[in-house]
Amino acid sequence: MRQLYIGGAWAASASEEAIDVVNPATEEIIDRVPAGDPADVDAAVTAARGAFPGWSALPPAERGKLLAAAAELLKGRADEVARTIATDMGSPLGFALKVQTLMPAGVLASYARLAESHPRETRVGNSLVVKEPVGVVAAITPWNYPLHQIVAKVAPALAAGCTVVLKPSEVAPLAAYALAEIFHEVGLPSGVFNLVSGRGPVVGEAMAAHPEVDMISFTGSTVAGRRVAALASDGVKRVALELGGKSANVILPDADLGAAVKVGVANCFINAGQTCSALTRMIVHRDLYDEAVRLAVAATAKYTVGDPFDETTRVGPLVSAAQRDRVIRYINRGQEEGARLVAGGTDRPLPRGFYVEPTVFAGVEPGMVIEQEEIFGPVLSVIPYTSEEEAVEIANGTPYGLAGAVWAATEERAVAVARRLRTGQVAVNGGAFNPMAPFGGYKRSGIGRELGEHGLEEFFEVKALQL
Repeated sequence: MRQLYIGGAWAASASEEAIDVVNPATEEIIDRVPAGDPADVDAAVTAARGAFPGWSALPPAERGKLLAAAAELLKGRADEVARTIATDMGSPLGFALKVQTLMPAGVLASYARLAESHPRETRVGNSLVVKEPVGVVAAITPWNYPLHQIVAKVAPALAAGCTVVLKPSEVAPLAAYALAEIFHEVGLPSGVFNLVSGRGPVVGEAMAAHPEVDMISFTGSTVAGRRVAALASDGVKRVALELGGKSANVILPDADLGAAVKVGVANCFINAGQTCSALTRMIVHRDLYDEAVRLAVAATAKYTVGDPFDETTRVGPLVSAAQRDRVIRYINRGQEEGARLVAGGTDRPLPRGFYVEPTVFAGVEPGMVIEQEEIFGPVLSVIPYTSEEEAVEIANGTPYGLAGAVWAATEERAVAVARRLRTGQVAVNGGAFNPMAPFGGYKRSGIGRELGEHGLEEFFEVKALQL
């Protein structure tokens, strides 16, 4: 069984309980991690608190050098880490390498640069305004992007001068262990980074409530985010939340329909639909609706379900039996609500593994459960509209506001509609994801931003010195 990483060393948990790590493609147990308890959290927070004065006082350039070394080591081990993620999380290997591993390595390298270049002082009249690290950060991360979501929190926190206690998801924790090994190897000072595995209601809640934690950075469901925020509020802690999404792909009548549908389907099914920013609602003018559904069904047929290590696989398994069963319930609910199943469904595509067929619903109306709630699986809803005003209303008509897309004949028209969407990111005519741009949501999709300079700013306190 694995151990915890506390105070610069691997250590046994105070709890004797363990959590099985399951390969979602084979349903076999591949590893075990400690089910940590509050005593482990206290030890990790104490180590982080003790390391904070020295780490925060270190020149930013020195912190940047350590992060740069970690980024280079991660790049050098990218194949190994990608195979780990493909095994414990189920992403197809090519995606696990390019997006799940090399993108986080790039993000880590970006914070190595920002650690030194980001301005820490400004003059405002007779005041010197300085930015200082917030302190000890508790980072709680999900299983769908098990390395990227860690790096998006830990890298800027460390660059800012904070120390960190990480609780990775117990469902897919092995990438976190790989990163801990890298930080240890590059010589990150003792206590600056700590890892405590375990379940959210035990370890996560102990972190959120701990009096020596200054900030909580959480990614996960909106329900769990509310709980974290409630616990943190007792200590008036800073909270950053990246939560759920139900993102809309708005296709205007003059858009390139073929490209908009093809890219939209790809975005919906990426990572087996286990992406908070996935474009799960395709909003199409009624005059183009039937053709859009036909194109979506044809595109879906090309998304081969299979073993993550098979080069032909485009959709791997869902991460767990519980997640598969959740998605199946939503597919059944969609049919009960009267939506038309035009691709996929609830049949098991393979005899073992937590697989779900890529699924498309037509005849989806605003207000249906499958149109309102985050399914977190490969399920696309195609929704008709009659006017631009109605399209915007439907796009904004969920509790979420994480991402979105707009397609039009001209960038000018697409941008005009994109500005009306109440969401943190909008892709215009297929604009690529930018890991240096701020990522985060409106409404129930969260509080705060990750990535780039905006992500770094989350980990600073601001002080004014009146001169």
